[in-house]
Amino acid sequence: MECWNKRRHLCQLKSPVFFLGISSKGWSMHVPSEVTGEIGKTVTLPCTFTHPHNTFDKTLTAIWRVKEPYNGTVVFQCVAHSSSDLCKATAGTKNRYKLLGNPRQNNLSLQIDSLAWNDSNRYFCRVEFSGDIHDKYESRMGLRLRLIAPPRIVNISVQTGQDHAFHARCTAEGEPLPTLTWTGPQSSNLTSVSSAVHQVTRELQHLAHDGKYTCTAVNSLGAAEGAVYFYKFKAGGSSWLLALLFVALGIKLLALVVILGVGACWKGDSFMVSNSLSRQPTRESPYENLSRRINSISQSLQERI
Repeated sequence: MECWNKRRHLCQLKSPVFFLGISSKGWSMHVPSEVTGEIGKTVTLPCTFTHPHNTFDKTLTAIWRVKEPYNGTVVFQCVAHSSSDLCKATAGTKNRYKLLGNPRQNNLSLQIDSLAWNDSNRYFCRVEFSGDIHDKYESRMGLRLRLIAPPRIVNISVQTGQDHAFHARCTAEGEPLPTLTWTGPQSSNLTSVSSAVHQVTRELQHLAHDGKYTCTAVNSLGAAEGAVYFYKFKAGGSSWLLALLFVALGIKLLALVVILGVGACWKGDSFMVSNSLSRQPTRESPYENLSRRINSISQSLQERI
């Protein structure tokens, strides 16, 4: 009997109904293998599922992961406690993630706004029903989010290299990786190309002619261009500019000296006039002298008499 019970127990373990509580054959996930989104725009990641329940009114959790299933980083999660409740987000950075589907209707589709380069990844959707620990399912292969972008000029400039020569440098980004071309005055100069993830740089070497140099970036989604102006300093041709500058400075200096001299003379004249007026001796009136003489004559006549 013990052996029979043991065997029976083993048989029960082999039964999916007894061990899982539900038939695992009723679970499935439906996701595309790849979804394409454009940088800066919005993309939808579709995900639908089936489950073995006719109805389910208990707590439901929807989860989206990246990189790998089961242990990947959770980028979005929401919980609905009953069939009448909305799925309330409990994880999702910067509100860029939004659940478009209704989990109660077996739809876990996710929307991502303002796509950036680091959103390129593999995504996995998962649903969990409260109750038995095995009442949950997750896509194992997931879907790949592939990003595209029209060309954009990131930087364009003229720089001096180690050889002390001038080089025009243009960097653009896009997906597919854009092709860069330089045009300008006698633009048959040598060029060098280097590329990184989503970016490419082309350098126009040894600029020798003045003018406008244009960089054009092209891929299957469009084109973009940027321009830089190059004018090489020439000492011989600009000597007249230096002479003109010195003449202008000389005129200004001479005018300043004249102004200072006139001011000094005006102050000196004023000082001399005031001193001459203060030092001038007091003169006697001619009428006062005549009366003094008459008085002296009358005195002398009286003494004689």
